[in-house]
Amino acid sequence: MALAFLNQSRSFDAARNAVRFVGHDGMFQVLFFIEVDALAKSDAASQRTEPSETNWLSLFDALRNSIQDVAHKAYSYRRRAFYTLTAADFR
Repeated sequence: MALAFLNQSRSFDAARNAVRFVGHDGMFQVLFFIEVDALAKSDAASQRTEPSETNWLSLFDALRNSIQDVAHKAYSYRRRAFYTLTAADFR
């Protein structure tokens, strides 16, 4: 089966300093994290202000399609239970 993002929920993980979201491949849940540095790289305004959890989640929502595209690409290379997407993945 193909990776799908059926659930639009996401949350901020302070311990990882990342936004967490979930994909599904059939019955299997695949956990993704995107580091805030990767989000900040795409938004100059976030680099000038003190970022907050709300700002990171809003930025994730604005970039959701491109983030999910990168998540698909990472998943297609190697199937694992979880992935951490970094700024390097968005080049």
